[in-house]
Amino acid sequence: VQLQASGGGSVQSGGSLRLSCEISGLSLRYYAIAWYRQAPGKEREGVSCITGAGTPDYTDSVKGRFAISRDNSKKTVFLQMNSLKPEDTALYYCYALYGRRDFWGQGTQVTVSS
Repeated sequence: VQLQASGGGSVQSGGSLRLSCEISGLSLRYYAIAWYRQAPGKEREGVSCITGAGTPDYTDSVKGRFAISRDNSKKTVFLQMNSLKPEDTALYYCYALYGRRDFWGQGTQVTVSS
């Protein structure tokens, strides 16, 4: 199983980025997929998740700015991030969960400058 995150980069405050998590080795439709992030010196936090049925959820700090979506045919989950703020700067990870099976991908760096 591999989760390949991409799409990170450096943007100015107010900018946008679209992260992608390409997943191989599992039947994506059964898995909930989440995005986590970890800033230097801080604990990893959940940002957004989407169930196998496509129901999204977001942490309060990104509601109205971020949108998660999935394309099961392409085995990819996306995180559209708009109106980025410096406090969104972090290493972003994707995560897959189904029952007791879970998998982490490597991170993609997002840096937002003021």
